[in-house]
Amino acid sequence: MTSAPLTLVYDLDGTLVDTAPDLIAATNVVLAGMGRPAASPAILRPQVSHGALAMIRAGIGPEAANWPEADLYPLFDQFIAYYQANIAVESRPFPGMIASLDRAQAAGHTLAVCTNKREVLARQLLEGLGLADRFRFIAGRDTFPVYKPDPMHLVATIEKANGTRCHAVMIGDSNVDIATAKAASVPVIAVSFGYSEPPVGHFAPDVIIDHYDDFDAALAAVDPRKAMRISA
Repeated sequence: MTSAPLTLVYDLDGTLVDTAPDLIAATNVVLAGMGRPAASPAILRPQVSHGALAMIRAGIGPEAANWPEADLYPLFDQFIAYYQANIAVESRPFPGMIASLDRAQAAGHTLAVCTNKREVLARQLLEGLGLADRFRFIAGRDTFPVYKPDPMHLVATIEKANGTRCHAVMIGDSNVDIATAKAASVPVIAVSFGYSEPPVGHFAPDVIIDHYDDFDAALAAVDPRKAMRISA
């Protein structure tokens, strides 16, 4: 039976790295420029997975729900300018993540990133944290013509990492990650410490971990090679 290594495809924000502090800071810089008070992390953190526009709307409050998206573009540009200049001030890898990557690479697995963050920002963040070289391929929102939850974002990432869908696993923190993996017929491990609201278990991933110390056991539980051996 095959013993081919796996391609492990990670989401970025809320999965590999706790980026919320720097994203919240960027949002509050935008709000300050509007003469508005800072928004609390409790309001902004659940919006991280939905992107800058969602964070800005949440920071402004209910009145922004009906604002045309075009009205938010200047605010978005301010957000990106500040964030790009301060992308790794407080952002940090989640506990145990680097050791988990070490173990995965030692086992021969290939690592990749599939995020809805712009590719240039994803690369800048990972480079700033000294992590970029660990990943065979880094795909952002704008790398391909589609992005999550379109399953082809994940499938194309796997292919660019020289992997195959039948030997891949997705790791994410949100309903978008889980929906993408399911649509691509790829097993998915969800982390409970990301930015999902409601809790990630609501979206029925294959396995949930509360810490990267639990990753190896979770990977063994969803390993698609095991299913192939059983079916054979």
